[in-house]
Amino acid sequence: MANILVVDDEMGIRELLSEILGDEGHAVQLAENAQQARQARQQGAPDLVLLDIWMPDTDGVTLLKEWQRDGLLTMPVIMMSGHATIDTAVEATRIGALNFLEKPIALQKLLKAVQQGLARGQEVARAPALAPRPQVAAAVPAAPEPSVQAQPMYAPQQGGAMGGAMGGAMGGAIGIGRPANGEAHAHGYTLSFDLPLREARDAFERMYFEHHLGREGGSMTRVAEKTGLERTHLYRKLKQLGVEPGKLGKKNVQ
Repeated sequence: MANILVVDDEMGIRELLSEILGDEGHAVQLAENAQQARQARQQGAPDLVLLDIWMPDTDGVTLLKEWQRDGLLTMPVIMMSGHATIDTAVEATRIGALNFLEKPIALQKLLKAVQQGLARGQEVARAPALAPRPQVAAAVPAAPEPSVQAQPMYAPQQGGAMGGAMGGAMGGAIGIGRPANGEAHAHGYTLSFDLPLREARDAFERMYFEHHLGREGGSMTRVAEKTGLERTHLYRKLKQLGVEPGKLGKKNVQ
């Protein structure tokens, strides 16, 4: 398990990253501005920082400079932004940022960047203190031992993917029959065909995802693979439908 600090002024991004990283087994600390990020860093160095550039109080590059100046840049930092220029990315890398991700962040790019960041942190922690890294104000102290495996992910929602996946699912993956009383039954669920289309669709989707979550023990990774959705889309859809993966997983274990 890795300790990851997420710094972003957008609540939606913080919540989404927290859910995804938490599902991967990581301890996630959230900060909505530079001041909260400073306080979090004073409490101890995380294994990785995801740092947004444009924030209301102090921008991410300035905060990065502060950490470097004060000898606090002892952990991998990945910068994130949807509006930064190439010059900003180059400057952040020069100061000491390990990577730069442009929003909207592609899923595979984020996965790879986080994995590389945690791997880099492990290398630095194992390196001899006599070989300090350039552009770092102080020698790198021994950090808490990070997790060997870490694959958190985030990707923006893209239109059309959910419609296509659900269109395929409607083809009978759960096996709904329609008796004469106007109700469909599937794996202990009942769906009335007298409902308005929107309500009927939501009810079916809720049944569909609860079925797969229970079957896969609440594993978001396996459910995403089974349903053909990116996990970011899956998280958003479950939240919209009011489905709680953790509770379904626990019920299945019991």
